[in-house]
Amino acid sequence: MPRAAVIRFPGTNGDLDVIHVLKNVVRINAELVWHEDFRHGIYDAVIVPGGGFSYGGDWLRAGAIAARSRAMKEIIMDAEGGVPVLGICNGFQTLVEAGLLPGGALLPNDPPRFIAKWVWVKVNDIKTPFTKLYSLDEVVSMPIAHGEGRYFIDGVDEVRVAFTYYGENPNGSVASIAGVVNYEGNVLGLMPHPERSAEAVLTPRGGFVPGGLKLWLSLRDSLVGGW
Repeated sequence: MPRAAVIRFPGTNGDLDVIHVLKNVVRINAELVWHEDFRHGIYDAVIVPGGGFSYGGDWLRAGAIAARSRAMKEIIMDAEGGVPVLGICNGFQTLVEAGLLPGGALLPNDPPRFIAKWVWVKVNDIKTPFTKLYSLDEVVSMPIAHGEGRYFIDGVDEVRVAFTYYGENPNGSVASIAGVVNYEGNVLGLMPHPERSAEAVLTPRGGFVPGGLKLWLSLRDSLVGGW
């Protein structure tokens, strides 16, 4: 049975949310792995979760320290071998800092503030192991919770955009980008939290739906049947 690793860095707190969704909602064999213990070549998928700030990284730059850890060197080897890798929020920041995803940086929100709210996002790329069960241009809802989520890059046309904010750009990201994928398609990073929007019980009023569920079902489908 395929196995997924959920990486725990010091300071992050979204790892148990991801473990819950993988194990109890979509029934994927998942293991919580302390960053110092992670080795490449063992797992069929790797998730770098969000929530909190790895190494208190926002004092320097979000994800900057985790990106230079031994665990990331191991994750890069997995990614280069085609293993699906997902970075959520602080995990997205870490993947950009590590060079696994294109981007100059995840900058402080514009205007500067911490944002915690549900937003609408549009699915722009369904040719990844995390988005294959969505429809192209499908609009779904997920929560965001970040202070440094403003995606910036020169040459937006060269970026493979996976998700964009729909109707509102909450943090000033260039081209309303909420998530990007690498050229090969197996590494995805996004600021919204799909693990916090995989169950209807967590969904607030206002027409919102658990828009993250298809991401996890896509991963399960990809691990079992390929993508």
